[in-house]
Amino acid sequence: VQLVESGGGLVQPGGSLRLSCEASGFIFSSYAMSWFRQAPGKERELVATITSAGGSTNFADSVKDRFTISRDNAKNTVYLQMNSLKSEDTAVYYCHAYVSRKNWWGQGTQVTVSS
Repeated sequence: VQLVESGGGLVQPGGSLRLSCEASGFIFSSYAMSWFRQAPGKERELVATITSAGGSTNFADSVKDRFTISRDNAKNTVYLQMNSLKSEDTAVYYCHAYVSRKNWWGQGTQVTVSS
């Protein structure tokens, strides 16, 4: 299993970013996918989850109505669209899959929200 995130960067408060996670090594369309984040000095937290076919999504209360998760099973890719970004969204964002009874993580992509 390999998960490779991209799309992070520096953005001003109120701005937008779209993160991507390209997956390989497993049948992507059969598994739910998630995004987590970890801010400095804090525990890793679940941000959003999408079911295998994309029919259902869930979000942390802190990002509801601002973030959207989606997937393209033809491209083995899951996305996190982040709008109305706040300074408290600053963190390393990780793509996650639970495959073969094991948690798999990408290397993470840094998102910094600052003026």
